[in-house]
Amino acid sequence: MDDRTLSEQITELVAEEQRLQEKPEHSPERLREVEVTLDRLWDLLRQRRSREQYGLDPDQAVERDGDTVEKYLQ
Repeated sequence: MDDRTLSEQITELVAEEQRLQEKPEHSPERLREVEVTLDRLWDLLRQRRSREQYGLDPDQAVERDGDTVEKYLQ
């Protein structure tokens, strides 16, 4: 997946996240799914950009599972 595709998916999920947050009857499960997916995609995009910055192949970046990215320290 290239950076453009990742960015487009992130944009779509951010819009969905905002819609879910605005609905009082939103599905907490779906909101959590969207949040975790966003974290995973942001992580992958950061990996790709870092690899490219240091002259490495961005296509070798690996999408990490939700448990891994959710446990990062902020």
